[in-house]
Amino acid sequence: GRVALTFHGQGDPAIAHAVLAEAERARAHVTVLAVGTWLDEHPAVARRILDGGHDLGNHTLHHRTITAMSEADAYAEITGCAERLRRLTGSIGTWFRPSRTQRATPLVTRLARRAGYPHVLSYDVDSLDHTLPGPAAVVANVSAGVRSGSVVSLHFGYRDTIAALPPLLDHLDRRGLTAVTCTELLT
Repeated sequence: GRVALTFHGQGDPAIAHAVLAEAERARAHVTVLAVGTWLDEHPAVARRILDGGHDLGNHTLHHRTITAMSEADAYAEITGCAERLRRLTGSIGTWFRPSRTQRATPLVTRLARRAGYPHVLSYDVDSLDHTLPGPAAVVANVSAGVRSGSVVSLHFGYRDTIAALPPLLDHLDRRGLTAVTCTELLT
């Protein structure tokens, strides 16, 4: 079976680089949904993600609560990040994930399609790594819910996630699950 490990792209780029290195050491591929302002601060990370064989997508410009915004503001959040992705990589990417919500509303889905995103990405397993529960808890949270076809929510920006990745990938391997990009899993 195959699963997609998806990362919110924000925070210290050194952590992002370490997470990508751990994934690549295990020959796993991940999907990064980048926040536009993070790409402004760390433009080289976009190319690094793609060069590692990973997917890169859009997680809005400022990572605010997209479901609470006007239509115009929500569209600007999507297109603002898309413009940065295009400038840095030549493509807006395939995947859009709404900010601060597990699932997109019908309006946000429609706006993402208008902006050029064929896929709006939700997730069914939350690692809760952003609550800093410790690496073992991150592994346990994912292990409890993950199955073939799962999309797992993880984050750059937390050191625990670096430490959790090797045992998490080992766990998936023992269960016959391979970490692949969303493109490989869902298209």
